[in-house]
Amino acid sequence: MKISVDYKKEETKSLKIEKANYIGDFAIRIKFNDGTEKLVDFKPFLTRSVHPSIRKYLDERLFSNFKIIDGNLNWNDYDMIFPIWDLYKGKVDK
Repeated sequence: MKISVDYKKEETKSLKIEKANYIGDFAIRIKFNDGTEKLVDFKPFLTRSVHPSIRKYLDERLFSNFKIIDGNLNWNDYDMIFPIWDLYKGKVDK
């Protein structure tokens, strides 16, 4: 038995971040390649963490120094990165 599925190009396009602007107070406005925009508040995640490699990003100078690499937010050469779907949902509070 052979099962085949036809997907439209739009359905198989991978989700990527096109633009991200630091708003302040550990919040970033993110625009995705499907046109969706989210304002993501990272402060709860950062303040709840006990790990020093995460807590160091409570320094706004370090936190605001992110880059978009391969369609995702990236801090200091993959020192801190989040799953794209969490960013898309607008929640990184795990």
